[in-house]
Amino acid sequence: MKTCLLSIDLSFLHNPYGEIVFRALAVYIFIIVAIRIFGKKELAQLSVTDLVFILLISNAVQNAMVGPDTSLTGGLVAAGALFAANYTLKRILYKNNKLNKLVQGESILLIYKGEIQMLNCEKAEISLEELEAASREHGVKDIQHVDLAMLEVDGNISIISNDFKERSKIEFSKKHRFKGRVIKS
Repeated sequence: MKTCLLSIDLSFLHNPYGEIVFRALAVYIFIIVAIRIFGKKELAQLSVTDLVFILLISNAVQNAMVGPDTSLTGGLVAAGALFAANYTLKRILYKNNKLNKLVQGESILLIYKGEIQMLNCEKAEISLEELEAASREHGVKDIQHVDLAMLEVDGNISIISNDFKERSKIEFSKKHRFKGRVIKS
């Protein structure tokens, strides 16, 4: 009889819904660690293969979260555990800067005053073609005109250039409203 090395006996939980919560949290933590290890660039720049990969991962871990319970209640318990874990993690990361940097990472300088920072680009696995595409998306024709390009923690590439200074002088007729949550002290 074969035994799986990764088989974990969860009978100590004595509650089928407690087991689902434990399984969902274990998968949640695993996915966060895996995304952190395999790079953040993919989060903001999904290709077709990345999208298919994410869909298949969600299908692959579904049974690991709910185990033998495929009921509506089991699925809702797993989803509720994931929402609670996500909310709690975001609160903890907001309050703890060191842990936030460990989980989210830090922004990486890609271009400074028109000079590509090759070591940082290699570390972030950003190609010259991707940098050129990002600069064009921000309205800059040539990388040499980029004052600053950063790979942000969310996977987006931010670009600041002289063209930005000129465009920022244009007045807009629409007023932009802040849509975020304001925390009052």
